[in-house]
Amino acid sequence: MHNILVIAPHPDDEVLGCAGTIRKYANKGASVHVCIVTKAYEPEWSAEFIRNRPNEVRRVADILGSAGVSFLDFPTVELDTVPQRDISKAILAVIQEIKPDKLYIPHHGDLNRDHQLVHEAALVAARPTLEWSVARVLAYETPSETEWGVAPFLPNTYEDITETLQKKLEAMQVYASEVRSFPHLRSLKSLEALAIKRGSEICRGAAEAFMLLRSIQ
Repeated sequence: MHNILVIAPHPDDEVLGCAGTIRKYANKGASVHVCIVTKAYEPEWSAEFIRNRPNEVRRVADILGSAGVSFLDFPTVELDTVPQRDISKAILAVIQEIKPDKLYIPHHGDLNRDHQLVHEAALVAARPTLEWSVARVLAYETPSETEWGVAPFLPNTYEDITETLQKKLEAMQVYASEVRSFPHLRSLKSLEALAIKRGSEICRGAAEAFMLLRSIQ
């Protein structure tokens, strides 16, 4: 059975980038774990929002069939104030606990600095060792971050999510504060359109696209 770990800088990134894939592999019996790196804080976010956010994350996990969720609780949009070694150390602890054979991380070129720093910290944490190594490391795209980023997202790996696209859209609706009206990239219609476009690239009904960064055979 596969152990899979998805590293999400913020709640909703796991849905935007990987939700269809998470549900697909959960349906196949894989153990899929999600790690949320940051959390909101006052006064930038309300006490009610902060209180409800972990519940939303767990509801999404239930919809997608995730085996568990880890919260690292670093400050949202302030990861650049945290030593990278601390972020890498926290991610490493989750990797050592889950021992994933497949790891999904944000794209290094995303516009959001948190995404860039999580990408770098995750790669440090996932460096191969003599004892054990993550076999496959893939970067996912995050609508409204990846398109406007500093480096292009060039997918070379796809997952057919034709059967799980509706679960992706259902999960996104749980994060109601993050959903926008069409034609915004984070509207449900745009997310569906992206999945259909990625699917058409491999002649499938819907897909999620990834950049394979490392594969150990």
